[in-house]
Amino acid sequence: QLQLVESGGGVVEPGASLRLSCVASGSRFNIYAMGWYRQGPGKERELIAHISNGHIAAYDDSVRGRFTISRDNAKNTVTLQMDTLKPEDTAMYYCHAYYGLVSGPVEYWGQGTQVTVSS
Repeated sequence: QLQLVESGGGVVEPGASLRLSCVASGSRFNIYAMGWYRQGPGKERELIAHISNGHIAAYDDSVRGRFTISRDNAKNTVTLQMDTLKPEDTAMYYCHAYYGLVSGPVEYWGQGTQVTVSS
């Protein structure tokens, strides 16, 4: 079982950067695929960045080239570096862990951290 705690959100101006961190407590963090989701006002939660347990990263078109996801299995941490932030990046950002079993997926969510981009 994992517990995920996000940090690093805040209020910034357009063009600024933020670095979100998600620290996992529990065992076998390295076997989980990790993702960052976000949910903007009046919108559904969407996957924006994903990194496999083999460190292969993928991004939604809306953030590709501006955001970078990484993980440090020794520190049980996944990070989202967000550069050139735009007002439309305003959302609650959630860390997600996923592991697929034959019996069904095992998933965990963090509580979220708010990012607001506004001038």
